[in-house]
Amino acid sequence: MMLTAMAMATATALSTWRFDLSAPTSEPGRVAVAPHQVYTQGQYGYEPGGSDDGFLFSVAVPEGVYRVTIRFGGREAGQTTVKAEARRLMARDVVTQANAAVTRSFLVHVRGPALPQPPANAPGGSAVRLSDQEANSLTWDDKLTLEFLGRPRVASIDIEPATAPVIYLAGDSTVTDQAAEPAASWGQMLPALLTPDIVVANYAHSGETLKSFISELRLAKILSTLKADDWLFIQFGHNDQKTQWPQTYADPQTTYPAYLRVFIAEARQRGAHPVLVTSPERRTFHDGRIADSLGDYPDAVRRVAQEEAVPLIDLNHSSREIYEVLGPDGSAALFNDGGADRTHHNNAGAWLLARAVAAQIALEIPTLRDHVASEARQFVPDAAMMDETGIVASDAYSRQRPRGD
Repeated sequence: MMLTAMAMATATALSTWRFDLSAPTSEPGRVAVAPHQVYTQGQYGYEPGGSDDGFLFSVAVPEGVYRVTIRFGGREAGQTTVKAEARRLMARDVVTQANAAVTRSFLVHVRGPALPQPPANAPGGSAVRLSDQEANSLTWDDKLTLEFLGRPRVASIDIEPATAPVIYLAGDSTVTDQAAEPAASWGQMLPALLTPDIVVANYAHSGETLKSFISELRLAKILSTLKADDWLFIQFGHNDQKTQWPQTYADPQTTYPAYLRVFIAEARQRGAHPVLVTSPERRTFHDGRIADSLGDYPDAVRRVAQEEAVPLIDLNHSSREIYEVLGPDGSAALFNDGGADRTHHNNAGAWLLARAVAAQIALEIPTLRDHVASEARQFVPDAAMMDETGIVASDAYSRQRPRGD
């Protein structure tokens, strides 16, 4: 059943969108969404293919940061996990009893590829140079999409523009919002480990290097909205080390640290705070220990962080600890493609790496400590850590491995 033209005009004209999914409403400013209202461009509604076990709801919004407030509950008990855009974990296993409601709120960053048009005769471009894999991505479109999974019980969704500090992520496949199961990365798990007054804007993409992140205008896109007291987390290395990629190879002693300093300087010029992150290791064991596959690159990051007085998240060290605790066989359960992929993670591995990142944020960056959820401020890798890795899988699935290795 289609909504009336008046109802659609009301929702799109307001700066705040208030949708009731479970029952009609007569409250001014709220819109009742019919169960079979399909999303059409520029409006709102359910994405095709949903079921009682999972569905996607979208609303057209301009670029920006939005506070999403969800009232969970219904006639039956439920347990709802919420992801935003391309599988960013926002709320995990929200339990509701029959005929009872629970409210949760979080921030979502929405963007498209467009850039401010350069002045006449100036170099640059008017849009980020997206890859073929990003053509239909929920990350780069003109709407905010929410995915509800598990035994979802959703009574209402309120969406309103918000102003908040932003953590921007620049990196590769081990950081990005992987669009489809079973691959996942730590960047898309991080939002669920932070408080609802800060937002993660994940600009990382599979296959990226420091050089390509600039040439494809991804850094330019970040810099177009980066503001004072935002944060820029920088993690590259897996692809920068590839001498077989001559256009983007960066020597760990010379060009690699030089490009890291470019990202740092651009952030500081805008009053933002740069943070360096060492890349997680690949899962290759030798005599029970993780073999070094990244050469001099982690040490180069550590050296630049010290010389530039930049906070360091040593994920390379933490990843080694996590894999070695579980051993060669147990650690396979953290990786994409049933463990055959030794570089890219699944939900379990991405979650544990995000736990390590969140704990180091709380320890190494005092001004961000209060933005880390209290239960996520400490993390010690041990065998029991696997008990917390059961994250509801999304419906989107792909056999294609992420770019890079």
